[in-house]
Amino acid sequence: MKKQTIMIRRLYNPGIFQGNLKRTSYFEGWYFKHVSGDLNHVYSFIPGISLTNNHSHAFIQIIDGITGMTEYVEYPLKEFTWNRKRLSVKVGKSLFTDNNIHLDIDSNNVKIKGEIEYTNLVRYPRRFFSPGIMGWYSFVPFMECKHGIISANHSLSGTIKSNGDTIDFTSGKGYIEKDWGISFPETWIWIQCNNFSDNATSFSFSIAKIPWLRKFFIGFIAFLYYDNKYILFTSYNNSSVYGIKQDKKILSLTLENKEYVLKIRAVRKSSGELRAPSTGEMSRRIKESIDSDIHLTLYDLHGNNIYEDAGKRAGLEIIDTIFDYV
Repeated sequence: MKKQTIMIRRLYNPGIFQGNLKRTSYFEGWYFKHVSGDLNHVYSFIPGISLTNNHSHAFIQIIDGITGMTEYVEYPLKEFTWNRKRLSVKVGKSLFTDNNIHLDIDSNNVKIKGEIEYTNLVRYPRRFFSPGIMGWYSFVPFMECKHGIISANHSLSGTIKSNGDTIDFTSGKGYIEKDWGISFPETWIWIQCNNFSDNATSFSFSIAKIPWLRKFFIGFIAFLYYDNKYILFTSYNNSSVYGIKQDKKILSLTLENKEYVLKIRAVRKSSGELRAPSTGEMSRRIKESIDSDIHLTLYDLHGNNIYEDAGKRAGLEIIDTIFDYV
């Protein structure tokens, strides 16, 4: 009974640690993005674990979106601890929660200390048959990778000191998501932005080649948080995605559900190299930008323009081989 209670708690609270340290070929990582109020600074911190046969460890990845600087800091697995009931993970001396982060990172190349508080979180809603952004796919076992949205948008306050430079995130914007499983997909596109002229808007999109029963399918999940509601475009709610194309640094695509059409145009800017998991090992190298631009236009099915806005400091990952399948 206790084991079932823990499993249900995890299922309906994707922010908490989903795994256990006895597993192998497993990863889990949380993605905390921070954009300063003046847009001059954007940092993402990614705490997580990599469980393998010969090199299990905890880590914190760092990306400075303006400079493209990245750093991967390893910690012994014993320095990873977590709360069983809420999002609260500690790696080394740094603590990551859905209320704040406390940073104390000291590596050969990066020294970061400080604390950032989170308020006015926009939680992703949980329903009985849809515990999170993956909908009923949340109940499907043996998926290569699962995804969770912890906060689509929230306010920041506080400062950090990065290699001697003080950065004030007060009046800035934050975002939290996570992934866990065996490996990242073979190929994908990911877009995220919550820095629009409309302060409440947030957008996220991902499409990937997903292995399934010795074959694969192309699955996607996306939301536009606008006018205090989530508008979903996903494989499981019979939405469609089309017109995906890339012209140099410009990516464009269109999403459609039973009520709306959403046109997206993203312009890739500076990027840095991050590590990504393959059978639990953080051995892949990918390029991520958190300094890109994005433009959204939302129509109803009659072609009436409902919403239009441009966003800054957008997250963007494009693993180019995805275009062989879409």
